[in-house]
Amino acid sequence: MKKYNVGIIGATGMVGQRFATLLENHPWFNVAALAASSRSAGKTYKEAVANRWAMTSPIPKAYEDMMILDAADVSEIASKVDFVFCAVDMKKDEIRALEEAYAKAECPVVSNNSAHRFTPDVPMIIPEINDEHLKIIDFQRKRLGTKRGFVAVKSNCSLQSYVPAIHPLLKYGVTKVLACTYQAISGAGKTFERWPEMVDNLIPYIGGEEEKSEQEPLKIWGKIENGEIVKAKNPSITSQCLRVPVSDGHTAAVFVELEQKPSIEEIIKTWETYSGKPQELDLPSAPKQFLHYFTEPDQPQIKSARILENGMAVSIGRLREDTQYTYKFVCMSHNTLRGAAGGAVLLAELLAAEGYLD
Repeated sequence: MKKYNVGIIGATGMVGQRFATLLENHPWFNVAALAASSRSAGKTYKEAVANRWAMTSPIPKAYEDMMILDAADVSEIASKVDFVFCAVDMKKDEIRALEEAYAKAECPVVSNNSAHRFTPDVPMIIPEINDEHLKIIDFQRKRLGTKRGFVAVKSNCSLQSYVPAIHPLLKYGVTKVLACTYQAISGAGKTFERWPEMVDNLIPYIGGEEEKSEQEPLKIWGKIENGEIVKAKNPSITSQCLRVPVSDGHTAAVFVELEQKPSIEEIIKTWETYSGKPQELDLPSAPKQFLHYFTEPDQPQIKSARILENGMAVSIGRLREDTQYTYKFVCMSHNTLRGAAGGAVLLAELLAAEGYLD
């Protein structure tokens, strides 16, 4: 695989920092540009993130003295890179405009932001689940008038804990889903030092999260029709999302109604043998096994399971019959690895392997 020069737009935020650590030794992607708001532009990366560095590993040495560029200087950044990762903290309409500006400058955008998730010709990809949606990029390029440029997004971080577990069960006729997510504070871009009121606390509301949890899976399971992705009509999904005092890792309590009733053993085998395009292509960031089932009644636990397969696997446990639904179970994934920057890097690897970045 050829090497690609990449930019990180929004490099100083928590997800941008995670991109920096993941790309430090990436075999395909070389970071050639770091960009952020005009407030950080002109500073070195070390100066810009010094008192805000939230990763457990140190600032990558290779990036310490790199000069932060202004994310608004689209043409300058686009001239230095083959594509960009985007994780900016701006209003949604501003993000949409910025990402489209990069795409129109013939610089593909792999976005961690939610702004374009419901643009009908923008693919929202969980690489193991709906890689066929990459085909919509041809229609998007026609709309934008581009040869190379496009925007592709990853889904909401909390979805990555339970949608991967539901997806292989669709063959049994999933009609209804109830998902309650318990989400880490890093999902809000915070650490305990910066958010002391979250210690020994739980907040039963995360703005916009429940709507995303109920609607985004339907786009992921949708079909391409007439140049746009048309959302699936079912299953019907209802959700509650809570912020809990955990640093990293989103957990979900999931209840599913099935038209057929496979045995517990059959479902576990379905999960453990499921794989997707990233495993087939042996992409650098892909987990060898996507879904891991734990038989112990007190697993999966955040502290031990969130780093499974470099934080890119999904952990499942406690599968059992339910009195109101067919089955219930618990899922967990690392929200800034599988759920955010890691999922975007895996998406970029898929795009590269399928020729969309050439």
